[in-house]
Amino acid sequence: MYYFAADVHLGLDAETGSAQREKLFIRWLDTAARDAKAIFLVGDIFDFWFEYKRVVPKGFTRLLGKLSEITDNGTAIHFFVGNHDMWAYEYLHEECGLTIHYKPEVCELYGREVFVAHGDNMYLRKPFLEKLMHACFRSKAMKRIFSAVIHPNSMIRFGRWWSEKSRKSHARVHVFCGEKEYLVQYARAYKEAVKNVNVDFFVFGHIHCAHVYKMDENSTAVFLGEWLYNPVYAVLKPDGAMELRRFPSNETIKENTICSNI
Repeated sequence: MYYFAADVHLGLDAETGSAQREKLFIRWLDTAARDAKAIFLVGDIFDFWFEYKRVVPKGFTRLLGKLSEITDNGTAIHFFVGNHDMWAYEYLHEECGLTIHYKPEVCELYGREVFVAHGDNMYLRKPFLEKLMHACFRSKAMKRIFSAVIHPNSMIRFGRWWSEKSRKSHARVHVFCGEKEYLVQYARAYKEAVKNVNVDFFVFGHIHCAHVYKMDENSTAVFLGEWLYNPVYAVLKPDGAMELRRFPSNETIKENTICSNI
């Protein structure tokens, strides 16, 4: 089977402490690895991640070891960068064996076309200054400049401050808004623009809502929720059906939506 999870935000203490949540996430990885064809980590696994050439953030050793163990055993792990861990580069690939994705990807899984993206940069009408800022932060050249002139301690302090500032500016529960949800609008625009590919599933993180939204008879948008308050993951089964499940109970989510603070 294929497994998907997003928005674990390791490094941030919430309802559960980061270390406790890391251990829970490792338990999920162990469970998924038993029968996984591949595992998709769809952004914001870390609350802040910035790589220097010879320095990476302190901590997360249990998780990094588990990721390395799984890939060493032959199971692919795909890591999609989110807005909190966009500066993931060589280390996670070279040391842990992850395949890093910096843009959305369409994969054929069990005969289904699956579009995967974190979802943080997909507003159809995003303000110009916000687009410019996002482009700067995702620029490899900007990353090299920061690496050259800013000490790791200062960079990590800045990153944690920025992460906290961003969170406080959105300190609310996201209410899923159906057709008005910007990621649903993006998915519809994508379907209209790429008519030669029918996407069966759009898989997104970012908004901290766990929801399966039927767009039409051919396409479904799956929102992966988060692990700060309600650990949730998605699984694509061999029959081509996708469902959301809680962890650690692994029960299928029957209710429409689970939303938590973003």
